[in-house]
Amino acid sequence: MTALGYTALIIAVLLVGAASGYLAARATRRYERKQPKGPTVAELLQRLVHTTNNGVVVVNRFGDVVLHNPRADELGLIRDNQADPRARKAAEQAIATGEPTAVDLSPLGRVLRGRGPAAVLGDARPLGDGFAVIDAGDESDAVRLEATRRDFVANVSHELKTPVGALALLAEAVLDAADDPDEVRRFSTKILHESTRLGTLVSELIALSRLQGAERLPELTTLEVDALVEEALGRCRIGAESAGIEIAVDEPSALLLDGDRTLLVTALSNLVDNAVSYSPPGSPVSISRRLSGDFVEIAVTDRGIGIAPEHQERVFERFFRVDPARSRATGGTGLGLAIVKHVAANHGGEVKLWSRLGTGSTFTLRVPRHAIGEEGGKPEPERAPVRSKTESADGVETVETGGVR
Repeated sequence: MTALGYTALIIAVLLVGAASGYLAARATRRYERKQPKGPTVAELLQRLVHTTNNGVVVVNRFGDVVLHNPRADELGLIRDNQADPRARKAAEQAIATGEPTAVDLSPLGRVLRGRGPAAVLGDARPLGDGFAVIDAGDESDAVRLEATRRDFVANVSHELKTPVGALALLAEAVLDAADDPDEVRRFSTKILHESTRLGTLVSELIALSRLQGAERLPELTTLEVDALVEEALGRCRIGAESAGIEIAVDEPSALLLDGDRTLLVTALSNLVDNAVSYSPPGSPVSISRRLSGDFVEIAVTDRGIGIAPEHQERVFERFFRVDPARSRATGGTGLGLAIVKHVAANHGGEVKLWSRLGTGSTFTLRVPRHAIGEEGGKPEPERAPVRSKTESADGVETVETGGVR
């Protein structure tokens, strides 16, 4: 073959190679255009299962775990790579019947990571071909709310029976003594006392139900602690004077906090009323305020009967009374300190208690201080009148509690 022939052959081979490369590249581009962009359906399903808030477990007819998400571990559906026996049993029933089966997977005496859920409820559904899925969620909040509601209704029903029954008996006594003015006056006074107590109970029940609900607090405003204390004292001063109790207040503090005036004044007046009710005539009740870190602390101290250690963990429970007879005699509803607890919690604070039998008690309301720098200026604090300086309870161990005495 001549040189010219070789040259022609090489050119032909190059042309064929170029044409083949062009056709292959074109086919590749056409294939890529047909391919969907982004994750596949299988990948999306896997993401869905792994990010859902429910625990999901897929098992076969033998109860072996085929697939599960991290939430299933957190809720306790999976333990040592094995499905909960209750879940396996429910899955077997669902596969056998072809119908969904409800199952309670709440923890049974075992400790889960963290606090762990209190109530886990779900169902097992057949998937066909011998597979089933167990889908369960944390229903702790709903179960706890329902238990609280039942407990609250039961307590309210019990507490309302006493004043309502007393009013009915007293009304009958008035009718029987219609011809005796002195008896009518005596029974009418008791009716007035019971009706007042009933009205107070209803008002405090409404306030407590709002605090325990999901309602947001009203818009928080910058408040002067001294003004709050003075307003609370104004509500309690008549009752204290009637009981022969002198209320001592420390010097004005000029402290500020962010909160709701009505709720905070109610909480403070409840603490003062509580101190007055459980103090012997002539003994002092003192109020002090100070700044502790990022919290404003308002302490109410009495020199009364004190609270036994076994009762200190319960005094903020609604309707709990250390001395029921004394509380009823003073018109107490057993809700005052429960309201204080919830007011403090709704403001991001807390209430603490120190008490000793025969010595007295100190209730300390702690509320976050006003965030300095959020406003261009701050109001001048009102100056509360100074009566005397309180004794300090610093250095005494405090006990966090949660009821009412």
